[in-house]
Amino acid sequence: MNFSKKVLLVSMFYTATVPAMAASVDIYGRADVSVQSSDDGDGRFTEIKSNASRLGFKGTHELSEGLEVVYKAEFEVDIDGDGETFKTRNQYIGLRGFFGEVLLGKNDTMLKQSQGKVDIFSDYNGDIKHLWVGENRLSDTISYKSPKFKGLQFGLTYMAEDAVYSDEEKTIKAEDAYSMAVFYGDKNLKKSNIYAAVAFDSDVKGKSKDGAVSGHFETMRVTVSGKIAGVTLGLMLQNQEEIATGAEMDGVMVSAKYSFDNITLKGQFQAADHKVGDSRNGITAGIDYKLAKSTKLYVFYTSFDLDSANDEDYLAAGIQYKF
Repeated sequence: MNFSKKVLLVSMFYTATVPAMAASVDIYGRADVSVQSSDDGDGRFTEIKSNASRLGFKGTHELSEGLEVVYKAEFEVDIDGDGETFKTRNQYIGLRGFFGEVLLGKNDTMLKQSQGKVDIFSDYNGDIKHLWVGENRLSDTISYKSPKFKGLQFGLTYMAEDAVYSDEEKTIKAEDAYSMAVFYGDKNLKKSNIYAAVAFDSDVKGKSKDGAVSGHFETMRVTVSGKIAGVTLGLMLQNQEEIATGAEMDGVMVSAKYSFDNITLKGQFQAADHKVGDSRNGITAGIDYKLAKSTKLYVFYTSFDLDSANDEDYLAAGIQYKF
């Protein structure tokens, strides 16, 4: 029985048998589906697309004063029905206490977590992973986060060397790899006026937008966000270098959103300047309309200008429901 099934069974067992005062178990999810007119470089077509819809179980169980078990089992659900019904997302178990938090299993790297809420089109076609590496969710990891001290927090992800990543053409065996970050403030900008993070990946795998393994990278990322005159602004800078070839890229991303009544206006620009001469950029603009706290309608348009491939663009309208 694989790890994800074990965690799911543990979650269901807790839900049925553990007293409410001893443990907390939350069942949560997100359904997000859009209808799109898409051109991925090979011609325009219409599609119904599930955008990282998910179902999960998470909770804590207090073992003693100041010490508790933390666990999560989250699955991506293919609502449009044209792919795998379930795919694993973050799935882990660990301990939280005065020392911070230690988690074992499958989890987002610290560099991925460091983006906070700055990528405002995450999980859609305008996601920063389209042009950059570093958006990794890795198996066989140990994750540690320190307690916060005056708004500062340290995080480290270590990936065991027995992990193997492969596609149809090649297999890459992981080396001992790590991802680390220093965070400042609140990513939601509710407890602080600014959020900032500096993160670094060492020998961590990188993958293309279609999920194929492309190599191992050393990546540095700086992220900052804040509010000015009611506008939430975000900035990300990234440098990445493929270890085997030395191929290097410098990237920048800026985002902005402004809300009034039930409407949120959003825009994002991303660029990737490869040292070998390849220049790529993408721009996305969108509008969200909130029907309720749990539900919103949205439209967006994404366009990519790619030097070494055909240009791409996507026009979408969709609905998102959280529970």
